[in-house]
Amino acid sequence: MLAKLLDPKNDVAFQKIFGSEQHKTVLIHFINDILEFKGDKKIEQVEFLKTIQDPDIAIKKQSVVDVLCKDLRGTQYIIEMQVAKTRGFEQRAQFYAAKAYGRQANRGDGYHHLKEVIFIAIADYIIFPDKAAYKSDHVILDKVTYEHDLKDFSFTFIELPKFTKKPEDPLSNMLERWCCFFKHAPQISVADLKKLVDHPILEEAYQALDQHYWSETEYLAYENESKRIRDHKAMLDEAEYKGEQKGREQGRQERTFEIAKKLLATDMPMVQVKQLTQLSDEDIAKLQGN
Repeated sequence: MLAKLLDPKNDVAFQKIFGSEQHKTVLIHFINDILEFKGDKKIEQVEFLKTIQDPDIAIKKQSVVDVLCKDLRGTQYIIEMQVAKTRGFEQRAQFYAAKAYGRQANRGDGYHHLKEVIFIAIADYIIFPDKAAYKSDHVILDKVTYEHDLKDFSFTFIELPKFTKKPEDPLSNMLERWCCFFKHAPQISVADLKKLVDHPILEEAYQALDQHYWSETEYLAYENESKRIRDHKAMLDEAEYKGEQKGREQGRQERTFEIAKKLLATDMPMVQVKQLTQLSDEDIAKLQGN
């Protein structure tokens, strides 16, 4: 029986499963399933690349991705797990892809040798609030004809909050099984797990989350990352709460000013307006244009 399953959204767990030679077959199947690669398009092998993309110039920004690999055709795949809501993540995705694309070019090489870059993101928050689907694929199209002439960049986003199926629900394809894996793994019961693990790759992925197979050092790194995520979320929650408080206070102040304006327009004495609104002499003077 499996011991406690860890959370695959944790960066340490995610990289252990999808960024290691030990579980490379899991990564290959995952890419094929998410991108729906079949036939000649299906990838059979990948090579891991350095996940830290050093800047060309010292003052430029360094980029660090969760998983970076390429297949036998030279196509590069960037796979990112994003837990905390981050402003500009869509821009970051394009920056990472452009960085990986540009790093292919050596001095003297022709641009026609550059290979495709595919970015895959699994997000534990909503990136595109106006889209109903939990998976969206983005490519560059001609604005008039919608022809796909520029083929070297594509972006796939999976927004886990939009995936509403539970482990006990029927899952119709591998995409749904992967989404269930990411969203529900730590809470899955033994009975549901037996039903879900109907493929050797999924069995390997779930087993890799079994705490029983983790060394003490690995588990400590996992716990440290979990703490970092909790602290980061708490910081974001606090900032959001303060922002809401500030917004409410600003709203109250604006309403008070509107009331004061209306009272002053009725020629009510300034003393009474101050008593009713609790505004200062300075605020009243500003409203009167003095």
